[in-house]
Amino acid sequence: MRTWIRHRAAILIIFLLTVLAVAGGVWRYGYGQALDQLARRGEADLALGADSLTAQLKRYQELAVLMAEHPSLLALSQNPAIATAERGHPLLLEAADKTAALDLIYARADGTILATAQQDVAPPTTLAQSPYFKRALQGALGAHHQVDPRFGRRAFYYAVPSFSAEGTVSAVLTVVLDVEDVEGNWRGDGPTVFFVDDLNEVFISNRSELVFWRRNPTAPGLLPPEGTAPAFRAYSRAGHEIWQLDWGPYIPARGLHIVQDLPVIDMVAEAIVDVSLARRIAGLQAGTIAAIFMIFGLILLQVLERRRVLTEANAELENRVTQRTQALSATNEALRREITEREEAEAALKKAQADLVQAGKLSALGQMSAGISHELNQPLMAIQTFAENGTRFLERDKADKAGENLSRISQMATRMARIIKNLRAFARNENEPTGRVDLVSVITQAVELTEPRLLQDDITLNWSPEAQKMPIFVRGGEVRLGQVFVNLITNAADAMIDQPARQIDISIQTAPRLCVLVRDTGPGIDAPDKIFDPFYTTKEVGTSEGMGLGLSISYGLVQSFGGNIRGSNHPEGGALFTVELESWPQESAA
Repeated sequence: MRTWIRHRAAILIIFLLTVLAVAGGVWRYGYGQALDQLARRGEADLALGADSLTAQLKRYQELAVLMAEHPSLLALSQNPAIATAERGHPLLLEAADKTAALDLIYARADGTILATAQQDVAPPTTLAQSPYFKRALQGALGAHHQVDPRFGRRAFYYAVPSFSAEGTVSAVLTVVLDVEDVEGNWRGDGPTVFFVDDLNEVFISNRSELVFWRRNPTAPGLLPPEGTAPAFRAYSRAGHEIWQLDWGPYIPARGLHIVQDLPVIDMVAEAIVDVSLARRIAGLQAGTIAAIFMIFGLILLQVLERRRVLTEANAELENRVTQRTQALSATNEALRREITEREEAEAALKKAQADLVQAGKLSALGQMSAGISHELNQPLMAIQTFAENGTRFLERDKADKAGENLSRISQMATRMARIIKNLRAFARNENEPTGRVDLVSVITQAVELTEPRLLQDDITLNWSPEAQKMPIFVRGGEVRLGQVFVNLITNAADAMIDQPARQIDISIQTAPRLCVLVRDTGPGIDAPDKIFDPFYTTKEVGTSEGMGLGLSISYGLVQSFGGNIRGSNHPEGGALFTVELESWPQESAA
């Protein structure tokens, strides 16, 4: 017993270690997969944010390019006699108000200010030493960013040159935009995004608390302006850089670090994407696998425990058998009688089982006989009609006509053999291979087969095979598909016996799906959901036509072709049967 307990404890320890190892592996794999998806989405978000920023900055760049050649500004630079701030101020102020620019400054090539949009704030004395101004003097677009000393705000500068008639730079128009206005459009949205300039300083961010933080030269993190290093740790997981940090309530404590270079604005875009969702997904996957393993372990433990109990029970049983050998010898006679009784009961059980099997065979044979009787009824009626016609033709010495009727009787006999073959195959769940069938030809044959019955009951059948512009090929069996339409026409004729107007309309619809519509002017269907059930019929009890197998067999045949059949009531009265069939592919039909 103690050995078993020690053995079971060792198995449990090994199993738990295995579960932990598997769960850990699943967690690492799931975490890596989730990080891959998160990285793709984060890169897309970062690219979207960078595109949004550059698009907004480009709007001010285009403003500078368009305004630099304005005639009023060119007049200021070309005619020093009229170069006063009041002449250009209204134009620049209007442009600043419409575009929300912080300021617009127009200066000569020597840096002298000619006009500004903001007159409430003292303009700079000269722009000659500004890097963006120097760039514009070279005939190129100047761009720069810094904290504007006049406004005390972060600003972005675009400087565009104005050229004189000689082709030299005569003046420079500078557009100053407020970075906070740009940030206001996407502040707080999406993951944490910040843009670091060439001074390793965060100049733009959708998290205001990161502005002016500087990159740590000894580590990939950032340092706040006051220099106190916040909690930060960087490590790699599944090929991705993860930052674990404590930078504020609106910045994730653990995030995926993504970097994108933006040479257009001379900055580097970086994003920190929260990985808590990826960790939860990985934890859920690992927990699920661990739970499955634990359930499997409990089942295995139960099996082992039961096996141990059975082993102990067998040992105890053997001991008792040994001790009671003599007592069992005395009861042998009673056991023999009991064995005899059990053998007799087993024989009776086998006989009852054989009787049940025979009863099942008889029931199946009865259903098959009913189906064969129903399926052969119409060909037999046709044979009888052709035989009677042949006799009359022989009495009138019209041997050729009689021969035609005998030929049709032979065809009907062949057709009956094929019908019996198909019914036997249907009963054994065996079918002839389906192939290409001419749908128009099949319907025409069914109409010809039921024509005597329709003439007898004065029923008009509207079917125009000539109206079909081309052959319509479907997937199915010619005999079985023809039997479906024979059943539908016959059932429609039976339903209209007591109706004053008797008409059957057959048409083919090719769109949106190929289907055949069979409509009658009878009383309609009482229970459309039961119409295809075996032995369901609305005909009079006791008649040979009322076994209720025709539509059930037709339903099975159409289903075997990959199609469908539905019965409903037409809005204008009567029943409407829709037979949906699968079109034969054009390349196969060719």
